[in-house]
Amino acid sequence: MAKKIIYLIRHGETAYNKKGAVQGRGIDADLNETGQQQARAFYEKYKHVPFQKVYVSSLKRTHQTSQGFIEAGIPWEPHEGLDEISWGKLEGLTLEENGYELFKTLLEKWQEGETHEALDGGESPEQVAHRQMQVIEQILSRKEEELILVTMHGRAMRILLSRLLDFPLRDMDRFEHSNTCLYILEYDYHRQQFEVKLSNDTSHIREYMN
Repeated sequence: MAKKIIYLIRHGETAYNKKGAVQGRGIDADLNETGQQQARAFYEKYKHVPFQKVYVSSLKRTHQTSQGFIEAGIPWEPHEGLDEISWGKLEGLTLEENGYELFKTLLEKWQEGETHEALDGGESPEQVAHRQMQVIEQILSRKEEELILVTMHGRAMRILLSRLLDFPLRDMDRFEHSNTCLYILEYDYHRQQFEVKLSNDTSHIREYMN
């Protein structure tokens, strides 16, 4: 029975993460020192895994998080479809700077099922899910890649996991995530179904970061 294993991780910490700023598709930030350490820790724990391909978003924080595997010679591909959601006019601002109520109201709308809603200049969860699934369809079509690593972003991961596991987008916040957290997914081609094998795991940080 043909299956595909996907290691799905969030990028390491950036300066925007550290200060609690909104960081979406419009911010192409580097990893900070902590993020670099997190990326190294993930590589140290999982460098033995024989990944056949590394998929990343078009934003450099995902490239930098996967750098160890890329430098080890594993083929890799960037896809804009894996980018973080665009937060529009909130990009780069802390909640105190942009008005907490605006952000809170948007999240409440999403939780009420209004996942078509977006901020000015931003994307809705439904728009993000649409571009993500185009990439996922391409990934699933490559049956010869039985074990892959996908590095992406926090909100985008929540949206993607909701879609892959058949949850409504309004429930996306059920999927917890930390910087460089790991989800392991198994896709069964016969059943055309994903199953979660590991959720929001950060054991590499405890084991390889002092």
